[in-house]
Amino acid sequence: MMIIPFLILFPFVVAALMFAIRPNKIRNGVAYVSAAVIIGAVIYLAVSWLLAGAQVQTYFVDTHIADKVILAAEVILMLVVTFLCFKHRKYWISLLTIIPTCMMVYLELYGPKTESFSHIYIDHLSILMCLIVGIIGGLIIVYAVGYMHGYHHHHTDIPDRRYYFFMLLFLFLGAMFGFVLSENLLWIDFFWELTSICSFLLIGYTKEQVAVTNSFRALWMNLLGGTALAVGIMYFAYTGQNYSLHELVRAGVEGNVFAVIPVALIAFAALTKAAQLPFSTWLIGAMVAPTPSSALLHSATMVKAGIYVLFRLAPAMQGNLTGYMIALIGGFTFFVTSVIAIAQSDGKKVLAFSTISNLGLMVACAGVGRPETIWAGVFLMIFHAISKSLLFQDVGATENSLHSRDVEDMHGLLYLLPKLAIFMFIGIVGMFLAPFGMLIAKWSALKAAVDSSNIILVIFICFGSATTSFYWSKWLGKIISHSHMTGEPFKDITKKNEMISLSIHAALMILLCVLFPLLSKVYVSPLLMEMFGTATDVLPAGVLYTLVAVIVLVFAVPVFSYLFSRNVKTNVKLSYMNGINVGDNKSFTDSFGDPKRLWLSNYYFHKMIGQRKLMVPVQLIATATLLVMMIMIIGGAI
Repeated sequence: MMIIPFLILFPFVVAALMFAIRPNKIRNGVAYVSAAVIIGAVIYLAVSWLLAGAQVQTYFVDTHIADKVILAAEVILMLVVTFLCFKHRKYWISLLTIIPTCMMVYLELYGPKTESFSHIYIDHLSILMCLIVGIIGGLIIVYAVGYMHGYHHHHTDIPDRRYYFFMLLFLFLGAMFGFVLSENLLWIDFFWELTSICSFLLIGYTKEQVAVTNSFRALWMNLLGGTALAVGIMYFAYTGQNYSLHELVRAGVEGNVFAVIPVALIAFAALTKAAQLPFSTWLIGAMVAPTPSSALLHSATMVKAGIYVLFRLAPAMQGNLTGYMIALIGGFTFFVTSVIAIAQSDGKKVLAFSTISNLGLMVACAGVGRPETIWAGVFLMIFHAISKSLLFQDVGATENSLHSRDVEDMHGLLYLLPKLAIFMFIGIVGMFLAPFGMLIAKWSALKAAVDSSNIILVIFICFGSATTSFYWSKWLGKIISHSHMTGEPFKDITKKNEMISLSIHAALMILLCVLFPLLSKVYVSPLLMEMFGTATDVLPAGVLYTLVAVIVLVFAVPVFSYLFSRNVKTNVKLSYMNGINVGDNKSFTDSFGDPKRLWLSNYYFHKMIGQRKLMVPVQLIATATLLVMMIMIIGGAI
């Protein structure tokens, strides 16, 4: 199937073109066409695979040339990172790229020789990841063309290096396609490192000091995970005499002792990529990057790589100490970061902590390792990718128009920038409100945790879901309020290409909610059959169809209300405002005869549950938990 090498290599070719083409108009045109080609290619891959029977397929058994090219590329990446580390005097970070690269070179040249095995593996999970990466990533590139034009128009102090920015975006997509389609652990290691380095360079795009500092934080945390991944691969190569990811999972399911340590090490690496505690700060620091890279890192690609690996390992973690460790860290992260999100007023920070929180729930689902939890985790991943990409892009567009991304400054956004407010509404309700997909998946995760008698995880899910509703409700209430609107005009300067991406995201969100039962039956259940040999319906089909009917009503009621109320005169009731209402429900006269304006503001509990207050203690708790449990796992295996 030639579409597979095309999907991996085409973004790399386009990345080279992006760097070489300096006229903006020409480069923008190439970016549009290339994004459309990538979206079309992943849809073609999915459709052709489904029509062929949707069976597991493996390719490229003998690929010595590709192995050598990937090895050479990995050495080049090591040299680039080492140079940048020495340039910025981050000498010790270079060890985290030198050590694993040397290990991979040694394995390739002198490691144990094994029987030929497939390098590419296609199943329901890899196809799903390709669709998420290709469609969401392609739409983000379309959005980025317009956004980056306005970004450099407003930030004239930042060098215009759009050729470099778009090169990194396409490199990122190519790396992700290679990552999710690879079966060879040596290939997986290379694409893992490439995503980490692209993320590092995207975060530091502006070259400001804070961006450089945050980019190196992201680099060392992800390279630490890459080092654990390399150690796990080497251990499995010598003890299991194999380089196949699925052979590792199979050995773990069968209870082979030699698989315990590599599964634990690779799962640990996935925690760093998924920004779980104590490694969450790299993702928060990524907020300094332009919005398209935030959307790409936090929704479609970077963080989903860690979730993908954990879903792959889930059958091998079911009921053992590694699974308990992953479920505990994921549940703890879900709860704690949702609490910290309450104290954030910066829109992008709310989205960042929300991302970490939801990733924590997906990690917990993978750690439990039951078909029911993976069912919930897969839907969480799908809805989170679309909803969070929509919200990041919308916040970026709103910031360009309002010149602020503070939630408090979005007061009455529905009346100031109605289109952007509607997109924001769809994204937010999709993240937490009944009966939309994310909440259904959370209910399913809770039910599965109860069925598995994991009391601690049940507590984390219950309280984490409650705090999640709290901060989303505050934001949602802000955009529909109009008490202290000043009436100052704001021009919606959102570009057409940005609006296209936002509209498609919103349509996909609604469509997936409506097609939830069908998606569960025809795609997610077969995915579980591939992974576990069995599939369980967490929620009965009747319940799912009832929820879909409610969703339709949610969108139908406002439409019909508008149609039937256009010619109806409304009688506005005046509110009591601790004085005489002047008649507009926005101002009043106090007891001294002075004019006052009604002002509504959320309370954020900064001093009680803010990032500065909680992050260090919870990082210490998570670090201690990881160290103790990793020692127990390795000690028990040895």
